[in-house]
Amino acid sequence: MKKVFKVLPLALLISGAVHAATDNPWYVGARVGGTTYDSLDGVIKGQDADKDDWGGGVFLGYNFNSWFALEGGYTYLGQADIGSDGFEVQGIDLLGKFTYEVSDSFDIYGKLGGFVFDADNSVINDDKSGLAGTAGVGLEYFFNDALSARAEYQYYNQVGDTQTPGESDIHFYGLSLVYHWGAPAPVPVVEPEPEPMPEPVAPEIVKVEAVGAVLPFAFDSDKLTQRDIELLQPVAQQLVAYPDTQLYVVGHTDSRGSIEYNQKLSEDRAAVVAGYVGNHFGIDESRIVAQGRGELEPVATNDTEEGRAQNRRVEVFVPGFEMEK
Repeated sequence: MKKVFKVLPLALLISGAVHAATDNPWYVGARVGGTTYDSLDGVIKGQDADKDDWGGGVFLGYNFNSWFALEGGYTYLGQADIGSDGFEVQGIDLLGKFTYEVSDSFDIYGKLGGFVFDADNSVINDDKSGLAGTAGVGLEYFFNDALSARAEYQYYNQVGDTQTPGESDIHFYGLSLVYHWGAPAPVPVVEPEPEPMPEPVAPEIVKVEAVGAVLPFAFDSDKLTQRDIELLQPVAQQLVAYPDTQLYVVGHTDSRGSIEYNQKLSEDRAAVVAGYVGNHFGIDESRIVAQGRGELEPVATNDTEEGRAQNRRVEVFVPGFEMEK
């Protein structure tokens, strides 16, 4: 039976190394390292013992949150050789693990709990089981979310019995490989179906008609009459309503008088109309184009009084245009 217990730790250690695993919230791991027996007491006190050996084990743990886990497992602590035999210890760890996260991939931790031991003194062929206290500290590095490695030290206090089979403090220091699993699968984010883009609406084109008027003038006169002012109202309103429009003012005369005189008179008539519209309706002069054509563009014969009256005129107009509504 003793041989079975001696072979079992190695088999479990190899199996644990092959299947080493850990992840939130569950983890499993294997550890291996050195052991040192210290403060020998009882029947092994004063013995000429080789106090250094190897040890290892496997463990299983569960993280309740980011800083606390419950961990348990099998640990083989080797033996203190006394002659051809020795004082050998193995058992079950059950302890709490307290973690401080230094960075996303590096933790430090402490462990505290109990060790259910089996201490076997093969020199006197006696063994004993019991409970000892244990504590440890370590560093843990995460290669990724599923795999990490530890470097740790663990102290086992007064394992055995002071009378028989003996008693010793035991120090374990080693490396562990840990595999983590059990995190819930991430919930897939379902992107909402994009709402169809509204069909582009073609802008409505509005056609604004041209507005104009013909203002008659008396012979040799450049004075506006009340009738002229009334005729100018629709033209002025168009200019006010659409600030981008322009007003064109063209003065004319009949054929009586010299060409030079009539040219000057037609320009004066255009200037009077342009000045009135600009002053009374607040139209900037940059929006008004005024010119005189003299007697060069008659609309009727100059041989009759009626025809000459039609030729004495000022034409005003605002061109039509199209705009988006």
